Amino acid sequence: MAIEYQAIRKEGLSTQIANAIRKAIMDGALSVEERLPSETELADRFGVSRATVREAMKRLAAQNLIRSERGASGGAFVNRITFDEARDDLVSTTRLLIGMNDIPFEDAIEARYLLEASCLPLACENRGNEELNAMSDEIALQGGDLSDEDFCDSDVRFHSTIAKATGNPLLMFQVAGAIEAMQPLMNMLVYRLRDKKHIAGLHGQMQAALKERDAAAAQTILDEIAAYTRQLAALRRKPKD
Repeated sequence: MAIEYQAIRKEGLSTQIANAIRKAIMDGALSVEERLPSETELADRFGVSRATVREAMKRLAAQNLIRSERGASGGAFVNRITFDEARDDLVSTTRLLIGMNDIPFEDAIEARYLLEASCLPLACENRGNEELNAMSDEIALQGGDLSDEDFCDSDVRFHSTIAKATGNPLLMFQVAGAIEAMQPLMNMLVYRLRDKKHIAGLHGQMQAALKERDAAAAQTILDEIAAYTRQLAALRRKPKD
């Protein structure tokens, strides 16, 4: 283990210790499942109290970077973060970032569809029957009498399936997380104006393009979906007579 036991300033002692251990984990100096030194050892090495170390460990546990186990062989261990857990964090952070900052809706639309566009060539190449069937299930749902909330959920699942179809876990993590974060926000702004049958029809064309492994056709459909979203956003901003 190679934690940098640098001098600790008086302010924010637990935060600095947590950051030092976090850096060791991120840099690979601490490996998954490795046991950390005891609170007493860490307190001695950092020159702080055990209470300060305990607070630092709570911070790391809250970030899901470590876990505690009891017993003779227990202690604090470096945790393995799953893709699902990391995606949840990405979704929450992206929603907070959009909600707390003055980000133009057009910028959000641009980013969201450019991210999905990056998936289309791989999705067409690597898609399997599982993804095609999942998309068909969502299209069938969207053709029924869904509430606005349920339609939004189905819409998110449909586009997330395209990211999944790439077969690349890191690309799926980034894009599906962005879709899950941004798509509901867009739907909330334009849901009263959209034509659900029109969207379901576009989704059907997208599924057909992936089935034929036609990335160019898939991109054309995605561009049409993006243009429709911009059109609805413009109608929403238009002043009422």
